[in-house]
Parts: sequence; C-alpha cells; structure tokens
Amino acid sequence: MRFTTFLIFASFILASARAADVPKDYLNVIIILADDLGYGDLHCYGHPTFKTPNLDRLAAEGARLTDFYSTCPYCAPSRASLMTGRYQFRSGLTANPAPDVPNNPALDKIGLPDSEITLAQCFQRAGYATCAVGKWHLGHQPQFFPTRRGFGEYLGILYSNDMRPVRLFDGDMIVEYPVVQSTLEKRYAARACDFIKRHQNSPFFLYVPGVMPHKPLAASEVFYKKTGTNLYGDAVAELDWSVGQILSTLHDLDLDDKTLVLFTSDNGPWYGGSTAGLRGMKGNAWEGGIREPLIARWPGHIPRGLVSHEPAAMIDLFPTTLTATDHADLIPADRPIDGKVIMPLLTTESAKSPHDALFSMQGPRLTTIRSGPWKLFLQERPNPRTMRPDEKWTDPRAPDGVTLVAPYEQAHPSQYPGVLTGDDTHAGSLFNLEIDASEQHDVSKDHPDIVQRLQAIADEMNKQVPQPAPPPAPNAKTKKAKARPSPAE
Repeated sequence: MRFTTFLIFASFILASARAADVPKDYLNVIIILADDLGYGDLHCYGHPTFKTPNLDRLAAEGARLTDFYSTCPYCAPSRASLMTGRYQFRSGLTANPAPDVPNNPALDKIGLPDSEITLAQCFQRAGYATCAVGKWHLGHQPQFFPTRRGFGEYLGILYSNDMRPVRLFDGDMIVEYPVVQSTLEKRYAARACDFIKRHQNSPFFLYVPGVMPHKPLAASEVFYKKTGTNLYGDAVAELDWSVGQILSTLHDLDLDDKTLVLFTSDNGPWYGGSTAGLRGMKGNAWEGGIREPLIARWPGHIPRGLVSHEPAAMIDLFPTTLTATDHADLIPADRPIDGKVIMPLLTTESAKSPHDALFSMQGPRLTTIRSGPWKLFLQERPNPRTMRPDEKWTDPRAPDGVTLVAPYEQAHPSQYPGVLTGDDTHAGSLFNLEIDASEQHDVSKDHPDIVQRLQAIADEMNKQVPQPAPPPAPNAKTKKAKARPSPAE
C-alpha cells in the first residue's frame, strides 16, 4: 500500500511539473469505445429502427469513416492496439485475459506488459489529467491495473461483464460486488462528466470504454422496454444517451472547440446486433467482425458531415491524437508504431489512406490483409459457434445473474439463422470490398496477381510475428471444457 501511494504521488509530481509547460490553446481528447457494437447498430450507419440521436449529431457535426477497422474481432487485443498504436502481436496480448477458465488458467495471468507505452502514459507525461471509465480488459492482476498504466483515475470492471466475478473497481479498490449491471451505463456517464467538470480548466484525456451492448445485456428502468425494439435496442439507446451526457457537459462548459471526441467499437456484434449487411460477426474476420463505426468531432478543425471511405484502423488513434495535441514528440521512437496519423481523412474528402496494408489477427496469427479495395484471407479459420440455440445468458451461480434487468431477454442464434455467422474462412480467398462489401464473391481465381502481391506483403509482416507455441495435447478434461465458448471468442 505504501509503495502504491508513493507511485501515485510521484506520478502526480511529474505530471504537475510538465503541466506548467502546457500552452493555453491545448486540446483535450475523449475516446469513447463501445463494447461489441455492430457496424450497423447506429442510425447514422444505417440502422432502420434504432434511434441514436446523440451519435447522429456527433457525426453530423464532425466526420464519419465507413472503412474503419479493429485489429481483432474480439476485445482485449483490439484494446491493446488502441492503447499502444501497435499490432497486438508486438505486445503479446493476443487473447482475452479472463479469470477462472478451467481449460486455460494462463488467461488469468496475462495482460499488457510493462514494456508497452500506453496512450494514457504519453498524455500523463504531457501534463494531462487522465481517466478511464468502463471496461479495461488489458489484465486484471494488480500489476496491469489502469492506475499503473497512465490513468490517474479509474472506475469500472477489469474485464468483460460476462466474466465472473463481476466486480466494480474505483481506482485499485473493489467498491461493489455483486454489480447491478443495469446501473453501469448511467454511473459511468456520471463519472466521466464529473471528471470533465473537475478538469475543465486544464488539459485532460478521458477514455470511456463502456459496458454495452456486450452480453449479458442490461438497461436501466429509464430505457428498459422504452425503445419499442428489444433489449439490445434499449442498451444501444442508453449508450447513445451516455454519449449525449458527455457532449452536453462539453457544451455547457464551453469546451466543444478545444476537445477532440472520437467514438468507435472494439469489434463486431454478437447475435442481436447489426452489421448493416456485412458478413460475419464478433469472433471471425469477415467484415462484420472487424469493421467498426468511427466518428470524430473537433469543431473548427474537422468539417461538419465529412464522410471518408478510406481504410483506417484502431492503431491509428494513438499517433493521431498525440499529433493533434502537438505531442507527436511523445510517440515512442524506440519501437515500431504501426498506426498512422489519419487526421487528413477526417478533414479532407480527397485524402487517401496512409496505409499500404492493414492486418487483422485472431489469436497469435495474421488472419487478413486489406490493401486498397482488396482483402485477402491468410489462414483457415472455422466459424466459431459461440452459443447453442437454447442457451440463456444467465449465471446460475448467484448473485451475479439475478442483478440484471431482464436477464433472459438475450438474442440467440436461432433468431438469426445464416444472417450474421457467415461460413468458415479459407486461406487465399480474395474479395473486392469496393464492389462487394458483403464478401459474397471470392475473386482469387480472377486476380492471381493481387493474391500474390498481398501474400508477399503479409509474408514480410509475418517475419515480425512470433511463432505460436504448439497447442498442448488434448485430454478428456480439456475436451469437456471446450464445449463452452472460449474467452478469446
């Protein structure tokens, strides 16, 4: 405890010393990260019935990217790439940290290594107040806590809301167990707004990785059964409301013009979410699993209503925000940074993607490469069957399962037969996303030159990817445990 207090005090002294050098025209940064939000779950991305007025307004007042990617179709690796600007194979965090996994106890111990430099650490060094509110999922052992990775404040759950025990942390302390999940979105919004108010006269970096619409779904009584859609729609509506609370706070404090707001999601949706016709879902590398909304607003710098169709990715938020705040000098020079500055895409309609190629990963291996309109699958990957049609999203181990509003009203595969799942992926499949965004037509036989070119680029990148260790020999206990979904999916 004394050592922790010393670290916090030392960080405060260093941040205070740097803050004296902060110019008066500083820029605040807010990154809002939804959890398992589908590409088509927002009205401004084409949902026919979900109402998302606050996010629609954010898009109308700023820029919207249509071809923005996570680097992985599930949670932790995607967040690692956001926090470091690097593909997750560089940090080694290629699976989801998870407590109490009988067939893979190693997942309880993994996290973002100390050798990685986080975006929060860079902003803290620049004299910014830093705060994270929501799901961390970059390691839940004490050495990985967000308060040890550049965040001066933290409120949230250290992993996904379906991983037990679900415990709410404030800083390094457990403040609620069991957690009433239907209250989380409201409480996260309140903490985020309180942080903004307390730091309205100095630069701040606020990271809000929310709880919804990750399953198990929950909504407060204010939104439950109020949207006329379903529980998924209720959860999305409350997410939109929470964004509105943050935007209203910025407006009331006259901070709009000096705050860059970015909104995206970590990966595609589970059953119940919309991919706007894209193939696949969370857990696979079809477009529905890795293509995400990206909305950016910075009045006076990002034009209103701009739409870009150029490819960009989660890794780009790291160098883009540091460059926009005039702290590009804090981008680490001693390691590869895979992200590129994408501010031109957010400010100029004619701007082109800074990437020659973008990769996605599943586990420790590269899965796809996108270059221009082309996307090539690099490995065989069976489509994960993550839920049985009769499976309910409840926890029989009370008390967690009984603290949800409407815990039985979750969407199931039987409601979406053949719509979101796609088929197994096949190495060498090639798609022209410019004319076939739903990936229905493999054109590899028509363009062997493109396949060869993209494979050569991937082969060069693979030289930097550590080779995965061979899987352990299966035993009866492991086979039985694998009947349940893997935390990496």
